Amino acid sequence: MATGRASGNAAAVRILVVDDEPSVVEFVEKVLRIDGYTTMSATSGEAAIALCEQRGFPALLLTDLKMPRMDGDVLADRLRSREPGMKVLYLTGYAPQLFRRRRALTDGEAVLEKPCTIDALLAAVSLLLAGATSTSARDT
Repeated sequence: MATGRASGNAAAVRILVVDDEPSVVEFVEKVLRIDGYTTMSATSGEAAIALCEQRGFPALLLTDLKMPRMDGDVLADRLRSREPGMKVLYLTGYAPQLFRRRRALTDGEAVLEKPCTIDALLAAVSLLLAGATSTSARDT
């Protein structure tokens, strides 16, 4: 299994997990915490913004793309306007929708399609945090 500790002090890396399905948030947070990352979470874009305003911005936003009221790419744009260095990993079953609205990912963004394995999730997080950017990962 990939490990966040291999890429440095994972506990010092804070990841914000946002998905409108609480069970997804709970699972992803558990995987990331076991691997040594510090997490915070929200089930909506609005709640994620409020959380960042209260607790500070994460190094990485891991978000679903399709959510009620505010999609993940809109959330990412809003948060990155205030924290430009924040990395973004879209964990989604709607990757084609993202590319209908945008021609390409920006620097520091990646897409991982649902469903994915734990190893694929941890590898994508590790690669983004290490500086591998603008990648699309497909778990096969």
